[in-house]
This record gives sequence, structure tokens and C-alpha cells, in this order.
Amino acid sequence: MFIGGLSWQTSPESLRDYFSKFGEISEVMVMKDPTTRRSRGFGFITFADPSSVDKVLSHGTHELDGKKIDPKVAFPRRAHPKITDTTGT
Repeated sequence: MFIGGLSWQTSPESLRDYFSKFGEISEVMVMKDPTTRRSRGFGFITFADPSSVDKVLSHGTHELDGKKIDPKVAFPRRAHPKITDTTGT
């Protein structure tokens, strides 16, 4: 899942703690700026059981570290097939 609207203070640990009530989490990432190491305000969560995503989405409003956060379904980049031009042009 993509999690947008994160506070600058949100850590991978607090993200895991919040979303673990919806199911077992296999991976958590809070994306950081490579130069400043400051949070970019979004992250990703992978649940062990895909049905946990439905639980998150049906929950309604989510708030973490004083901010309303926006969880959405995300797909791994490798899951999207490459579009190739078969016309030969």
C-alpha cells in the first residue's frame, strides 16, 4: 500500500505499529530524501495477507502522528507489463 500525507516525524516503526492492527506486515518503508535524510511524507506497507488491504480501506479516516494520512492500493513496478511496439516503427 502507498501511504501518503505522513508527518515528517513518522518513522517506519510508528507506521508499522499503526497498521499492524489490520494484519501482519511483511515490509514497511518511509521514503526519505537521499541528501537531507528527511522524510518525503510518504511510504509503503506490504501486508502478508492481501485481505488486510481491504480492512485498511474500509476503515475510513486514518490519523498518525497528528496528521490525516491517505492509504491507497499500490502495485509493484515489476507487476506492470512493459508495452512494446510490435508495429516495427
